[in-house]
Amino acid sequence: MVIGCVSNVSWLARFWRGIEDSGMALFGSLATVRSQLATSENFNTAFAYVEACLRPGSPERALLDGLAVEQTQRVELAGGVFALTQACMSQPAGVPSVPKWESHKAYIDVQAVIVGNEVMEVSDVSKLSVSEDLRPAKDVLFYQPSSTFSSLRVTAGEVAVFYPIDGHRPLVAAGAPMLVRKVVVKVPVTA
Repeated sequence: MVIGCVSNVSWLARFWRGIEDSGMALFGSLATVRSQLATSENFNTAFAYVEACLRPGSPERALLDGLAVEQTQRVELAGGVFALTQACMSQPAGVPSVPKWESHKAYIDVQAVIVGNEVMEVSDVSKLSVSEDLRPAKDVLFYQPSSTFSSLRVTAGEVAVFYPIDGHRPLVAAGAPMLVRKVVVKVPVTA
């Protein structure tokens, strides 16, 4: 006897499609997050790029490894998707305004740590107060520091996906500040 089994598979598909359409932060290994968003060609493009960055010796990894500290390189992909490869120092957790809280309306962030680790804080934007709106010139809203959030410790090979509803504060140090090599793939919201 099976109790609690979902007998209607189409209901489950609609449930996952709703998450993908409306937004809800996702976190985990590349394989886990990829499996949850596999129905979107643009997400597949993003995950293929992350996978290439994780592969030692690949041209994508060489580009990332060659970046100087605090340098970012934009890489155009397909379907309006692009990647920002970054070499950044994580910032002490005790400084609430550095790095800044942010969100994006036109793009979904697929943030992957390739080398190092960081804490990414996340909160529903309805709980945050906008301090600066740089749209339409740039797809970013900045927020006042917040004490209401969840923390994700993201290590090499792990991915966090942030939708427009997810205010996020990346690059918080998990301990002592460290060099983090990461890629942020921007997926159009229409994905």
